[in-house]
Amino acid sequence: MSRPRRSALFLPASNPRAIAKARGLDCDAVILDLEDAVAPDAKAEARAAAVEAVRQGDWGHREIVVRVNAVETEWGATDLAALVGSGIDAVLLPKLSSPDTLAQARGALGDRPALWAMIETPRGVLDLPRIVDAGQGLAVLVAGTNDLAKELRCRPGPDRTALLPALSHIVIAGRAAGLMVLDGVSNVIGDPDAVEAECRQGRDLGFDGKSLIHPSQIDPANRVFSPDEAEVEWARKIVAAFEGEERGVIRLDGQMVERLHLADADRVLKIHRATRR
Repeated sequence: MSRPRRSALFLPASNPRAIAKARGLDCDAVILDLEDAVAPDAKAEARAAAVEAVRQGDWGHREIVVRVNAVETEWGATDLAALVGSGIDAVLLPKLSSPDTLAQARGALGDRPALWAMIETPRGVLDLPRIVDAGQGLAVLVAGTNDLAKELRCRPGPDRTALLPALSHIVIAGRAAGLMVLDGVSNVIGDPDAVEAECRQGRDLGFDGKSLIHPSQIDPANRVFSPDEAEVEWARKIVAAFEGEERGVIRLDGQMVERLHLADADRVLKIHRATRR
């Protein structure tokens, strides 16, 4: 199983205090941002700061990702060149709308690191089958809900109804290619109940975790995207019941349980073990 990615926190790479604080936060991934969170005249400084933050290390269990500027911008190629051999875990490509962009990024970076793709344009949503089939070391899809809502001119509201078709499409495409999928950010800060509700919606849609914009959102995301005690206990029962069992279907606590449930139980227990820190 891939490493857990319940909580992926965006931080401006130009903010040294935020980067220092992130080393003590319980998020699964830190995304150092060179794109939206950085003004044009601060791009070079932020790029250097991101490379230095990766070089310094001390990130513990956290996966370190850098969101570069779009490849077609004046900063994109320089961002990618600066990250070659840096030791980061992944590069996040914004506004990915074509598999050609994946190929460009891979050509610039070499064999490593892994690529993450933000799906935040109508073209990106429509071309998801081609994007996920392109390979190129693509590991994660991230829903870019704010940009997508802007491009669609829709009004998602607290229940995000207008975005649900696109979100489901991202999950379906990701699963078809064996990728992990992360829900878009919640813009709510200071209302943990609202953040938790959005996390639960994302979990129920099939997302593995959520991208975040504030440290206060980490706990709700980690809690929601971790299996609870009842799920873990049921998974253990299923695994124990199938031990030495040759049948494909058994009866357990009054329910019909198939081997497909065994595979899911194994997944739940792996997540549970990986997130007990």
